[in-house]
Amino acid sequence: MLPEEFLLRMKTLLGAQYIDFLQAMEGERSYGLRLNPLKAEQFTAPDDFGLRPVPWARDGFYYDPDARPGRHPYYEAGVYYIQEPSAMAVGALANVQPGMRVLDLCAAPGGKTTHLAGQMQGQGILIANEIHPARAKILAQSVERAGVHNCMVTNETPQRLAQRFPAYFDCIVVDAPCSGEGMFRKEQIAVQEWTPESPEKCAARQDEILDCAAHMLRADGRLVYSTCTFAPEEDEGSVQRFLDRHPDWQVQAMPDIPWFAPGHPEWTPHGSQDLKNTFRLFPHLLEGEGHFVAVLRRTGGQDCQPKLAQPLSEREIPQEYRAWERAFLYVKFERLTRCGDVLWVLPEGLPDGAGLRVLRQGLELGTCKKGRFEPAHALALALQPSQAVHRLSLCADGEEIVRYLRGETLPCAGGEGWTLVDVDGYTVGWGKVSGGVLKNHYPKGLRWK
Repeated sequence: MLPEEFLLRMKTLLGAQYIDFLQAMEGERSYGLRLNPLKAEQFTAPDDFGLRPVPWARDGFYYDPDARPGRHPYYEAGVYYIQEPSAMAVGALANVQPGMRVLDLCAAPGGKTTHLAGQMQGQGILIANEIHPARAKILAQSVERAGVHNCMVTNETPQRLAQRFPAYFDCIVVDAPCSGEGMFRKEQIAVQEWTPESPEKCAARQDEILDCAAHMLRADGRLVYSTCTFAPEEDEGSVQRFLDRHPDWQVQAMPDIPWFAPGHPEWTPHGSQDLKNTFRLFPHLLEGEGHFVAVLRRTGGQDCQPKLAQPLSEREIPQEYRAWERAFLYVKFERLTRCGDVLWVLPEGLPDGAGLRVLRQGLELGTCKKGRFEPAHALALALQPSQAVHRLSLCADGEEIVRYLRGETLPCAGGEGWTLVDVDGYTVGWGKVSGGVLKNHYPKGLRWK
């Protein structure tokens, strides 16, 4: 049951399109996944996935919900991310490039972050932030699964980040907290939590977040603002209020996208005609949920370079790690840093995160424990199978990969010690071989029941 106040407003706004909109909202939703180019340059999907391209997202596909790709070994290996098709429009319009400095300001659960990371191809700096601690952990897990190594994950307020990173980023994505009307068909809880006052309350919060984002963008940078709601106060209204407060900004005109409707200046007081260059995604016009996206460009401003994180010198690197690396890897990692007993690989040019709540700072290598080193799950997911001295290759349709994901031991005739496990060439975790048996090191919190 959709809220009556919501339906009355949409009937007024949509006019003749309202019946089609209502039928779509009462119909079946679409399901999507997005391939991870950091892992899946060549990917052959199982036949039962029933993949069809999402036309506005290069790596996006619709899938048959009966296939349950989130319960497949390829998902655990980070080969793809389960993402609602309309949500893929944000990353597609951001279209970031390798080498850029990018911020995903409201990033959990990680769909847009991993989309941006795939476009960056491991080059440049990506900071993904989430203000809520529990959701920030989910975000960090998504980054880890995708094998991203040039990302810092933070659990901060937009205000504290704005103080630290003035005029720093080339592109900022703000997928703002909103009233969630576009998710009514997808999530019943969105309907239950909605009230007639929700759009106004959310709009005030969006104004604060956008002002913080504006402070962090360099001259001529781009800000991609999005919501998953239909409420004009939070969509065209948020953009217009932002432009009123920031006269050195403008809505960037983008090429027409056939499935997206233009924004509606007439739906907000004093709306400028530039709002027609924003995008609305309606479920009666495409296969996806409700979304709004605007690309804003700063026409003035300055650039700023914050203090950079400094790696350890070679003599400061724990020798137990270098010994482990020589024994079990064909690759040598540089630019290491240490946080307690945990070793990380710092991306080139990563800002110093001191004083911030940082969950991840690049690639986690593992933990030094009383004269020995234990590799992190993140390292396994970031490696190629050929980079490990010992590997155990399993098949996605075999019983052994299911046993591994359940945390069971497996027979392994390879060399002794740490062994990288992959499924059809996609790394999925670690094991440790002794006497022909692989002891399972797949994280307990991720194991299949």
